[in-house]
Amino acid sequence: MQNFVAQPEQRNAAPMLKVERQRLHDVVVEHLRTFITEGVLAPGIKLNERELCETLGISRTPLREALKVLAVEGLIEINPNRGATVARMSELDIRETFELMSGMEAFAGELACERITAEEIDEIKALHYAMVVCKNQQDLPGYYQRNRAIHELINQAARNTALRQVYLTLNRRIQALRFLSNQQAPKWERALHDHQQMIEALEARDGKRLSSILRHHLLEKRDAIMLMVRDEGADSRSIRR
Repeated sequence: MQNFVAQPEQRNAAPMLKVERQRLHDVVVEHLRTFITEGVLAPGIKLNERELCETLGISRTPLREALKVLAVEGLIEINPNRGATVARMSELDIRETFELMSGMEAFAGELACERITAEEIDEIKALHYAMVVCKNQQDLPGYYQRNRAIHELINQAARNTALRQVYLTLNRRIQALRFLSNQQAPKWERALHDHQQMIEALEARDGKRLSSILRHHLLEKRDAIMLMVRDEGADSRSIRR
């Protein structure tokens, strides 16, 4: 795996060290988020600091700083006696979080239709076409990154800072579940259809239609994930017997 150690510039060493340290911190946090989202670090797994340091090419200090950030975000849990583990959401947490997120995305869609620019719509359309290519190539991480970017752009186009802050905090907790929900081909097809409808609603500046599409889109994800979680639980109980 790629080595992510930041190399400070030789010139202006003192100020650059501070900048590079912050950059390293942000890079480590983002890579750990990605590992959790894509299931490299699965829910409930205990984190091995030595292995993570070797994988990322860093010392334990920036890793532990990053883990504190992820703990605040609710992505991991830190126990003083047992170390850090990837957080596991209960069925109730999943249901309630997706219900809240569906309302937030629906509201963002209404505002976006009032405030989005033509250039932003073009960017969303380009991401959609790239998403189709990724789907045809069975590139789930690439597909998901573009899928996520589309929702991010709609949220940004709402031009509401308070909504944006809450959205980012809540969305980080369910990124791994949103990623997981796209692992079956029929769900990819439905998601592509939904995103095409989102673009049409944005171009028509039809806030009520986009709001409805986004709400339904998120609740469908909730239902798919709840089914997967229950099936996984049933399989685990069967194995224990």
